[in-house]
Amino acid sequence: MKYIMINPGKLSGEVKIPTSKSACHRAVICAGLSNGISNISNVVFSQDVEATCEAMKSLGVSIKKGRDSLEVKGLEKLKPINPKMDCLESGSTLRFLIPIGATTGEKLTFEGKGKLIERPLKSYYNIFDEQKLKYNNVNGKLPLTIEGKLKPGEYKIRGDISSQFISGLMFALPLLDGDSKIIITTELESKPYVDLTMDMLKKYGIQIENRDYEEFIIRGNQSYKSSDCEVEGDYSQAAFWLAAGLLGNDIVCQGLDINSLQGDKAILSIIESMNGKISIEGNKVKAMPSKTKGTIIDASQCPDLVPVLTSLAALSEGTTEIVNAARLRIKESDRLSAISTELNRLGADIEEKEDGLIIRGKERLKGGEVQSWNDHRIAMALAVASIKCSEPVIIKDASCVKKSYPDFWQHFRALGGNIDEWSLGQ
Repeated sequence: MKYIMINPGKLSGEVKIPTSKSACHRAVICAGLSNGISNISNVVFSQDVEATCEAMKSLGVSIKKGRDSLEVKGLEKLKPINPKMDCLESGSTLRFLIPIGATTGEKLTFEGKGKLIERPLKSYYNIFDEQKLKYNNVNGKLPLTIEGKLKPGEYKIRGDISSQFISGLMFALPLLDGDSKIIITTELESKPYVDLTMDMLKKYGIQIENRDYEEFIIRGNQSYKSSDCEVEGDYSQAAFWLAAGLLGNDIVCQGLDINSLQGDKAILSIIESMNGKISIEGNKVKAMPSKTKGTIIDASQCPDLVPVLTSLAALSEGTTEIVNAARLRIKESDRLSAISTELNRLGADIEEKEDGLIIRGKERLKGGEVQSWNDHRIAMALAVASIKCSEPVIIKDASCVKKSYPDFWQHFRALGGNIDEWSLGQ
């Protein structure tokens, strides 16, 4: 188990933001479903992206890795060569690949680790029950085995659990031999993730009609077309450094597309609502030291920003309320409980509610020992909070950042962070 001890201090400098994990998952899948060779550039091989690559290879897709690129030789008709797919701890991999696997009609087993084993899949089980597809699991948990082929038709699905179910169906349904319709039975949260899926599908030749996020019309018998793709920088990762710049000294984030469809681009408007200073020039966003103030943050469209925004709010003037965040309880950890518990250990004043947080800001925090809850975003958010602690911060199980941002601690050090690291046992 890896421990990091951070000696508090301000960070400054320039950092190249890792590429969007969300966009990379989608590009690998679309390329893998295309007839021909696609080249994907600007790739960061996080554990989650590796999981999607391995899962697609299990379905017969050929993938060659470069230093920061992928050459994907896709298959118009998937031919599974390995019936078991280990999705590690990647919710995107699991929820995207289940319906794609179900287009093959083969018997397939999906495995996972950590909290992924128990993350909800009922939206798919309802579909399988309706279509009489065979499946079994272990008391509702992974491993999940499916057998049978998806049929075209109407798919009714909730929009307030995870947009990943909707994206998963969007990848699979164009391959079926008839037209389909996805009907959203509640308000759709995380709309930008669905936009990101449809945008990537369009790049690879797939058309979906969006009827005001209430229905999606999907023609069957479509074919994915191979295409080269450069993956853009990830706003959810940039958010950590932007918050660090507001709390410390100037930090410039390189490699961001200001026209991105990523929902986490909301970090820019949220920072401005908190009186934070940022400037944008081309593909660079600079955060400057600021006296940030409390605000109300609606997390329904950008849940991944909540951990780092909680750290920023804990060190801002006044009270911040985070609302519409209940879904964070079923992420890699119960993120509402995790971030409030650990920041309070550092001396913050955070009240946990059923679907959000109330954060009463302080000028500085104390420091101390905290846990990551084996959640990459919790570990990185705690690292940001250390900037304004009066004593060192020790983070237990800090290597969990590999899930999405393998170079986080190297970048933290390169920006002037004073850290020591050591391992105990496994």
